[in-house]
Amino acid sequence: MIAIIDYGMGNLRSVHKAFEAVGHQAVVTRDVTTIKNASHVVLPGVGAFGDCMANLERYRLIEPIRSTIQSGKPFLGICLGLQLLFTESEEFGLHKGLGIVPGRVRRFMVDKHEGRRLKIPHMGWNQAHFQRACPLFSGIADGANWYFVHSYFVDPSDRQIAATTTTYGIPFVSSIWRDNVVGCQFHPEKSQTVGLQLIKNFGAWK
Repeated sequence: MIAIIDYGMGNLRSVHKAFEAVGHQAVVTRDVTTIKNASHVVLPGVGAFGDCMANLERYRLIEPIRSTIQSGKPFLGICLGLQLLFTESEEFGLHKGLGIVPGRVRRFMVDKHEGRRLKIPHMGWNQAHFQRACPLFSGIADGANWYFVHSYFVDPSDRQIAATTTTYGIPFVSSIWRDNVVGCQFHPEKSQTVGLQLIKNFGAWK
């Protein structure tokens, strides 16, 4: 059973439907026992970093997330769910994150690229290029297009954990992989065929 963590924010229904579409059994939950008994855990996210951290604390979900990762179970953070894993974020002031991955979440500070003004948030389709051979990208081509919606990006202290990078004015880390933890800035549940392949791979990952 795959547990999709419900902390009162995020695109929970679309993530759940994506797992169902590839044949994986998943449940949306904030029940601590269900999360601890799950074989895989997903932390999705849409919203402001500080608000999401407050909700994780409110629903007493911080310890179950840390315990899940420490146990070695496959863990996937999506969009803000990736950012929450980091030490801190600059979004609307400085906010502490879960501190699982050293580094900071930073705002895009780009104005122009190739003579045109870049819009923030970075929204729409963009390519991700492999930096390492991550098992969740099995069957997916380098440079495949993914769907993004974000104004902030992760800046890990250890760049070796980058699984893919993407360029939007500047190159940034668009996914990470460290041990049993994978996080992606893009939304696989909105990324059509390649996104469903990643979700399928995650559910089969051990």
